[in-house]
Amino acid sequence: MRMILISMLYGTMSVLAWSQCASAEEVKGEFASPKTDEEMIKNALSAAPDSIAKGATVIAIDANGKSRTLRKGTNNFTCLPDDPANPANDPNCVDANGLEWVMAWVNRTDPPKGKVGFGYMLQGGTTPSNVDPFATKPPAGMKWMQEPPHVMVFNYGGDAVQKDYPRPGEMADMSQPWVMWAGSPYEHLMLPVSTSP
Repeated sequence: MRMILISMLYGTMSVLAWSQCASAEEVKGEFASPKTDEEMIKNALSAAPDSIAKGATVIAIDANGKSRTLRKGTNNFTCLPDDPANPANDPNCVDANGLEWVMAWVNRTDPPKGKVGFGYMLQGGTTPSNVDPFATKPPAGMKWMQEPPHVMVFNYGGDAVQKDYPRPGEMADMSQPWVMWAGSPYEHLMLPVSTSP
């Protein structure tokens, strides 16, 4: 399955090299987080290819981990708008299993077992830590890490699969696949992609 997934992804998208670290000012630039429901829907749908986005449900999650449906969809994907707590535009779109994983992370509960999930972040994003899933700011002396456009695979396999991909500390080489939050219950595979046709 892993080889089929990788072949599919790299058959249609090429790997994109990306800067690993940036300040909040460098990342945010002119972007302002969406405020209205209409703005949040448009922003959330930009995380996925049009073929997925056109049928996706859109939800917003508040600071307490409660979700609100902004648009009901017709497929098994759910998109979420930019997280204003991060310095970059970072909407994401996940399948049903991926949504279970995201909600477990948001609510700090155990991720679903035995359910492989998939997600898109075609706008890229930022993270304060490649190690700590609950970090709210980068470690001392480091800046926010700029993630390239990427897809994610959650609950992607056992030890044999995990050893095939880099499991870096804070300084991940984001120009190639890597494991984010390795060693935590929320570790997942990150696959950088090009959004160019």
